[in-house]
Amino acid sequence: MKKIYWRPQGMSVTALVLICVFSVAGLLTVEIFQRKMKQPYYQEKVEAARLASEAMDFLKREKLRRGIIIDKDIDPLQSGLIGPRMTPVTSDSGNIEAKQISINPNFAAVLVELLKKLKVQEGDKVAVGYTGSFPAINISVSAAIQTLKLKPVIISTASSSQWGANDPDFLWIYMERLLYEKKIFTSRSVAASIGGKSDQGKEMTPEGIKFLTKAIEKNDLLPIRHATIQENVEHRMQIYYKDGAPKLFINVGGGSASVGKKLYRKQLKPGIILSEPQAVEKTNSVMQKFLEEGIPVIHIENVKDIARHYGLNLHPLTSPSIGDGKIYIRKEYDPVLAGIILAGIILTIYIFAKTDLGFRIFQPTSHKEEPGPPEPMV
Repeated sequence: MKKIYWRPQGMSVTALVLICVFSVAGLLTVEIFQRKMKQPYYQEKVEAARLASEAMDFLKREKLRRGIIIDKDIDPLQSGLIGPRMTPVTSDSGNIEAKQISINPNFAAVLVELLKKLKVQEGDKVAVGYTGSFPAINISVSAAIQTLKLKPVIISTASSSQWGANDPDFLWIYMERLLYEKKIFTSRSVAASIGGKSDQGKEMTPEGIKFLTKAIEKNDLLPIRHATIQENVEHRMQIYYKDGAPKLFINVGGGSASVGKKLYRKQLKPGIILSEPQAVEKTNSVMQKFLEEGIPVIHIENVKDIARHYGLNLHPLTSPSIGDGKIYIRKEYDPVLAGIILAGIILTIYIFAKTDLGFRIFQPTSHKEEPGPPEPMV
């Protein structure tokens, strides 16, 4: 004779609560027990960051050796890579927090990742535009380029915005030459412009322009100084294209010749740029010309946003450590653990929704009444 049991159409509240608790516990378990996974090109990233750190340490020692005072209030890490608020060679306003965050050799690891995303190979030619405004970022870029054994063609600006390499006794083009002569870096700029407004320092005094002109000459750099910014841009392109087109263009900062007008510049997001933005107003710049010709750009600006995206130190009062940040190691969910917990949740739901086991487990038993004879079921 076939046995028939009563089973409620829905699950009991107790069963639903149990499933809910099990599911939440499973979610928390997956979140807590994430795996730490080394990111691609981990070794190259560490090597580049160490090289950048070596360069920064050398420049700090050299600045102190020359008797140049490091202001602890604006340079809490005492890196020597943050200049004064205003000098005769200051080209523009600057953001002190961004300058402080940039003092981090782990930015070299970010550049390694960006370069690898563009599938660079050893020996590839890359065009580079440096500004004196972010000497620490320039160092990180050079460290990444050297680590990956690329061939850079570098053009710099001699001036700097506030709190950059705007100390007349310690300009970026001086720093770069010292690193090259010390053989920390194997390449340096081949040319330089004054920088600033229209790439000609129009906002600076005649004395400041004269000083920068002599500094470019003293550092044996090809001067880029023409009557118009358009001519300056064309001169740059001629230098970059000598002996063939570069694989990509790396720009640091917001130099007028490299990036263009501010309205155009605002549409450029930091990181890799593969196509020209739909600009409200066209501009004449190195970046635009490269993008028009299908050559990708790595644009390094908005330093704080870059640091936040890659998990770098956002607290300029503490010294960053090599290997610190999501650029090196990320927490990832364990797919095996997640699969086991998901299977457990599905099984639990099946037990309580499709079988009588859950009902039997939570069926209340009364001890007050004796069970009577079973009633026949139809």
